[in-house]
Amino acid sequence: ALQMGSESVNPTVAIADLHRHVDAEVTIQGWLYRKTGKGKLQFLQVRDGSGICQAVLFRGNVSDEHFEAAKALTQESSLVVHGVVKANERAPGIPGGYELDARELDIVQIADPYPITPKEHGVEFLMQNRHLWLRSSRQWAIQRVRAVAIRAIRDWLDDHGYLNVDTPILTPAAAEGTTTLFEIDYHGEPAYLAQTGQLYNEANIFAFGKVYCFGPTFRAEKSKTRRHLQEFWMVEPEIAFCNLEQLMEIEEQFVSYIVQRCLHDCQAELAVLERDLTRLAQVTPPFPRIHYDEAVRMINEAAARGDLVPGYPDPVPAIEWGDDFGSPHETYIAAQFEKPVFVHHYPTQVKAFYMEPEAGRPEVCRSVDLLAPEGYGEIIGGSERMSDPEKLAAAIRRHGLPQEVYDWYLDLRRYGSVVHSGFGLGVERVVMWVCGLDHVRESIAFPRTLTNMRP
Repeated sequence: ALQMGSESVNPTVAIADLHRHVDAEVTIQGWLYRKTGKGKLQFLQVRDGSGICQAVLFRGNVSDEHFEAAKALTQESSLVVHGVVKANERAPGIPGGYELDARELDIVQIADPYPITPKEHGVEFLMQNRHLWLRSSRQWAIQRVRAVAIRAIRDWLDDHGYLNVDTPILTPAAAEGTTTLFEIDYHGEPAYLAQTGQLYNEANIFAFGKVYCFGPTFRAEKSKTRRHLQEFWMVEPEIAFCNLEQLMEIEEQFVSYIVQRCLHDCQAELAVLERDLTRLAQVTPPFPRIHYDEAVRMINEAAARGDLVPGYPDPVPAIEWGDDFGSPHETYIAAQFEKPVFVHHYPTQVKAFYMEPEAGRPEVCRSVDLLAPEGYGEIIGGSERMSDPEKLAAAIRRHGLPQEVYDWYLDLRRYGSVVHSGFGLGVERVVMWVCGLDHVRESIAFPRTLTNMRP
């Protein structure tokens, strides 16, 4: 590494804050993103995690030693630049409009030749180099949107009286079926990585009323679709004295807040992603609501007409009543509305054992999925939970689940049971939607897919 000493005492500032220091001498520290230059000028695009700005080295303003050192810089070399902040509407960067008139340059390390270049790389190569790919402006923007979405999730829930109560990662039983569980050995007993914290959350509401858990969940799904990960983050609110209709009102307020917060706080990031914000701006309550029966009718009428599914080469596939929706079905339904749409009262046979059946029509349950527009599919799944202990015990037997591991769960219905509801929102699906991504793998820093566990 080449260390060039400096006696500068300029304040070190973040690139995102340069607009606060126009005409002042400051220091920025970061990594070289891109470099151009000719003659007496060198243009260094420097990134520091908060943004990217251009540092202009003019041979008359910096020493010959520093100017020649700049020529030797390679992409991702680490450096410190001292200079004067200048407003310039045409200055490139994130956010643009400000640049640094450099006076001194300290080089911390000259980086090895960087493997990710401006040329086109395949997805497999980029995933193998995910630890480096994160440095690109696109991946930087996505992860910053994710951070804002997570902050918005917590802020809305905390401000509306929900208590964050952590739930176990290791569990002795499944909540939503046993075919997608990661099994581990727990001191000689089988245990599983949690698919959901919901069952424990149901215990928590009887102590606290309104709660949420927020953490990683695991699904061993043999799926290679663009919407699925093996490990993802989910927030799960659970509410006492809440029925299905009240739940949908909560969900639409919650999702609207997250989207509008991202639009407000992530303008620079969404500009990097070239996201069309028109549809996102429309995400405000209320959302349309349709019954599963109506959705099936819409799908089959479209199939009979030969309507195409947006983004798919084939017409809408027909569906039998009682089947769950596939991605083409969800995409077609959502495309009929300007906002996210609730589909409620799914068939009992395709939903989890704990969902309350509709009175007088037990073949459907009081469940609801929220489908995002633009082909992003389900972003929330929720339901009213069974509150009667006998009905729940019968459902456990009907699903062939071992009742002994659910004894504590049945206890919740024996000591002050009430109508209660909850839902799960997948962070990666929301980030994928807000950012306009083609694949969910970009929505988390280090994705775990069916074929990828490294780095």
